Amino acid sequence: MTSEITQPGSLQKPGSASEITKPRPGARPTRLPPAYDVILDEYAATLERAPLTAETRRTYRSRVRMYLAWLADHAATYTADPLSDRQARDWAVRDYRMWLLRDGPAKRSRVYVNSALTALDDFYTRRGLGKADIAREDLPKNAPRVLEERSRIRWLRAVEAHLSPRDRCIALIPYYAGARISEVVRLDVDDIQMSARKGRLRLYGKGGKFREVDIHPKLRTELQLWLDERPNWPRADDNRALFLNAKGGRLSARAAGGIIAEIAQNAGLDDPTTAHVLRHTLATTLVRGKADLVLVAEILGHARLETTRRYSLPSDKDKEDALKLITVDR
Repeated sequence: MTSEITQPGSLQKPGSASEITKPRPGARPTRLPPAYDVILDEYAATLERAPLTAETRRTYRSRVRMYLAWLADHAATYTADPLSDRQARDWAVRDYRMWLLRDGPAKRSRVYVNSALTALDDFYTRRGLGKADIAREDLPKNAPRVLEERSRIRWLRAVEAHLSPRDRCIALIPYYAGARISEVVRLDVDDIQMSARKGRLRLYGKGGKFREVDIHPKLRTELQLWLDERPNWPRADDNRALFLNAKGGRLSARAAGGIIAEIAQNAGLDDPTTAHVLRHTLATTLVRGKADLVLVAEILGHARLETTRRYSLPSDKDKEDALKLITVDR
């Protein structure tokens, strides 16, 4: 059994967010006019005081920066300032949504657009204007993408062949425990509780919540190997983080994602494989295996059962297989 416990902010793990990482080589922040740079810096400062994960802060800041860069080129088309007037705010956000979907140089997915709108809701709320009056994009009625059966075997064999116990654990926790990548890197050593035969993993998720998940036997073996090796890493005694980087600091979400991508490449998987795809794979396996939805929601840390029910929707492969049932004249 698993449990999810909502705790007040005092029980969130201080200092447990993933480390700040440098931008990827070649990545350049969007240039902003000085006045908008000040606005972005003020927003970033409020985010630092908010009970959000480091990954969420980075995402919100990036989405708002992109919006401000667009607004710098379009603010003059509105009769009032979209950063201080509610009606102008609504018009600007609606126009920006269409720019992302249709008019911009890179057509964005509906999932991305909804993510951007969520960041703008937060931005405008913290400015005292409240959320923009704008509808979300309807998402496709498909189940999330998962690893198919043969790909799962290739993935597990690639993980087994990987030399680093730390990396193997990072690759297996999303697959066996349904953890988000931000939850993986927030783990501390004392979040692992193991006896001779059983174990439990405490994961810190969204909204100051944590949940406890039973450790799968395959994951338990790898975790024990890493716990045995971890004391030999630099500054291991000075840092409570479960996963350390080469300097002894907490491993970042970006670095952990890179480890998963490297193992997926070694497995020869055709499609990009991320922690979220592995998490979706676990969820789909459980839901389609007739596991109780409430139980699956607890394992994944879902606040709403509707989110969990998505995994019962048809996948692209289901639709392809359905076409194969049609009689053809050969």
